[in-house]
Amino acid sequence: MRPATRSSLPGCGPCENAKAVRNYSSIASILKTVQLACKVNCRCRPVSRGQVTLQCITGQRKRALVEAIDTHTHFVPRSFPAATGRNPLWPSVELRGGDGAAAVMVGGKVFRVIDSRSWDANRRIDDMAADDVDVHVVSPMPELLSHWFPADDADDLGRHINEGIAALGTAQPGRFIGIGMVPMQDARLAVKRLDELKSLGLRGFEIGTHINGVALGDERLHEVYAAAEQANLAILVHPLHPAGLDRMGGRPELAAVAAFPLETALAAVSLMTHGVMERFPDLRIMLSHGGGALPWILPRLKHARGIGAPLDSLFARDPAEIVRAFYFDTILYDQPALEFLANKVGRDRIVVGSDYPFTIKQDRPGEFAERSLAMPRRDLTANARRWLGLEA
Repeated sequence: MRPATRSSLPGCGPCENAKAVRNYSSIASILKTVQLACKVNCRCRPVSRGQVTLQCITGQRKRALVEAIDTHTHFVPRSFPAATGRNPLWPSVELRGGDGAAAVMVGGKVFRVIDSRSWDANRRIDDMAADDVDVHVVSPMPELLSHWFPADDADDLGRHINEGIAALGTAQPGRFIGIGMVPMQDARLAVKRLDELKSLGLRGFEIGTHINGVALGDERLHEVYAAAEQANLAILVHPLHPAGLDRMGGRPELAAVAAFPLETALAAVSLMTHGVMERFPDLRIMLSHGGGALPWILPRLKHARGIGAPLDSLFARDPAEIVRAFYFDTILYDQPALEFLANKVGRDRIVVGSDYPFTIKQDRPGEFAERSLAMPRRDLTANARRWLGLEA
């Protein structure tokens, strides 16, 4: 039997026979490091005095004492309002049989094949159990943000999607937290819609990495950031219509695979060089997919600032300090990559994410984060709650 370690006892919490092992100081030390949110009924007992070993017997699964919050999941409504008189790229959903199969149609073409997990609360909850997740933070499928629409069309589409996300939460209270959308191409209209978001119970809104070509640091967007800060609403930045596909050969499949991380880094640098986090110090922005390439170029940004004029004027302060104002999800798929991110930005800025329900999702995201960082679930959950403006 293997020596008892955190990795050899995943998910074990306080043991029924804890008193029996108190005399074994090394075992007691191990038990103190194991998270209290156990997923199994566990009975641990010393097997050998010569080598510190434990025998763990698992029983019926029970609910965690600490919630696991997946901050990055997406939503598509089952249907959209009629496209009559709308933008030619107005989306629709084509249902394809009784098993929940469907497709998002944009401009008369299939944009993405989906299924009812995109809108069905019960199916999502079944999958949450399999992923060991308690709460989904639900945001629009990024293409639906429609920053390239006329503002009125984007506004109508956003209100429909926001109501759908809110209804998902109403269907299963406590299991879903909503992140909506606003017409960012019209900053004043977007600001007006923030009150509606709050009235629906949504905790923030999602934006693309640019607003139809307008960089996120652009002064024209600052009134939205000011209003979000005042309203205590979180912002999720998600890559959208990335630059550089032509440099990769133009294959659209490469957008999510290779271009998204680069796109997120571009957006982050825009926010950093335009002083957004200094001007709005209480603004809570999460950079999806672990901030993309940002952590990897951060040493270069820091070095450039130290060279002197004119590079020293690019950032209001050390870029290594600025990045610690953002939050970052864990969708990196690789333990060393996640460790590198946490070392650069701080563990208090890391939140669990999966990209559910799309094919590229990270399976069992909470478990991946906990094991990769040896970080207790309660800390990851507290980070998510801070980003969402909830009590930690």
